This record gives sequence, structure tokens and C-alpha cells, in this order.
Amino acid sequence: MGFFDRLSRLIRSNANAVVGAMEDPAKILDQSVADMQADLIKLRQAVATAIASQKRIQNQAEQADAQAKTWYERAELALKKGEEDLAREALSRRKTCQDTATALNTQLQSQAGQVDQLKKSLVALEGKIAEAKTKKDMLKARAQAAQAQEQLQSAVGSLGTNTSMAAFERMEEKVEALEARSQAAAELAGADLESQFAALEGAPEVDDELAALKNRLAGTPAAPQLEPVKVSEVDPELEALKRSIDKL
Repeated sequence: MGFFDRLSRLIRSNANAVVGAMEDPAKILDQSVADMQADLIKLRQAVATAIASQKRIQNQAEQADAQAKTWYERAELALKKGEEDLAREALSRRKTCQDTATALNTQLQSQAGQVDQLKKSLVALEGKIAEAKTKKDMLKARAQAAQAQEQLQSAVGSLGTNTSMAAFERMEEKVEALEARSQAAAELAGADLESQFAALEGAPEVDDELAALKNRLAGTPAAPQLEPVKVSEVDPELEALKRSIDKL
């Protein structure tokens, strides 16, 4: 394949791609129906012209038949009057009119076939246009739905990189961080309050020890303390109690 052939094909393919991307289905459908309507008008005009031509040929054939009949009557009249040459001429004219009528009738049959074909084409085109009009609205609705779906998918796909969505997610994270800090601060405040009450509940013992320490340092004798009983003093009494029980 030559270079110019490849270049030409590349240019055509790119041009077709650009044109295809620019095509609006709704507009193309409307234009297609409009073009078919224009073709229908032209076809109706062609049918009307063909029918008019058929009628004209039919009239001409009928006139030729009538003229042939007239010349035949004249030939009869000329023979009755003894005018043989005149009768021969009349028959010659009659033959010409008959040939003309035959040719016109042949043409009329051909024209009638063309008219029938045009009428069938007209009916077929009218049916296609009616079908196209029915499908047009449905196809336009489907095209609009497909375009809306495509736009929606494109919008959803761009949410991850969208600046507004990124800002929204960043603010959401910030709010969650603020809530966590607030909760931590509340827990710390509660723990500090518990420690304060615990300190208050243990204050009397500390105060007593503090008072005793002050008294000792000031030379005031402290409250008498019970000395522990020695084991050596308890054991003789315990033995004596056992002996008294055994005597009973």
C-alpha cells in the first residue's frame, strides 16, 4: 500500500471519528425523518406526474381509435359514392390511426406498470416514515437516558479527585479529630475529679498524723500506746488454765 493511500485512509478515518463524535442522536433522528418526508414529497410528485402522463397517453390512444373509426366510416361513404381513390385514402388514414393507437396502447401498458411500481414505492416509503416517527421518540428517549447515565458515571468517577469532595472529606476528618480530643479531655477531667475526692476522703488520717507530729515536736506527750503482750508472760497463765480444766 502506497504512502498516499495510507495517508488518505488515515485522514478519512480521523474525519469520520470527528464527525461521529459531533453527531447528536436526537438531531440526526429529526433530520433523517425530515429527509424522508422530503423524499416522500418528491415521490408523490413523481407518481402524480406518471399518472398524468398515463392519462394523456390513454386519451391519445382513445383519440387515435376514434379517428380510425371515423376514417373507416369515410371510406365506406366514398365507396358508396363511387370514389374508390378517396376510399383508399381514407383507409390509409385509418391504418395510420390504428398503428398510432396500437403504439399508444403499448406505451400505456408500460406507463401503467411504472405507475403501479411508483405507487408501491410510495406506500412502502409512507410505511417506513410512519415506523420511523414511532421509533424516533423512543430512540431519542433512549439516547437521552444513555447520555444522562454517561454523565452520571463520569461525575461519580471524578468524585475521588474532585476538589470539593476532597475538602469535604478533609473537614470530616477534622471534625472527628476534634470530637476525639474533646472526649479525651472529658475523660481526663473526670479522672482528676476522682483523685480530688479520694484525697478528701483520706484527709482525716493525714490530719491525725500531722497533729501527732506537731505535738511530739512541741514536747506534748502523745496519747499512750498499748504495748504488745510478751509471749513469755502469757504462757505460764495458759498452762495453769489447762491444768485446772483437766482436774474437772
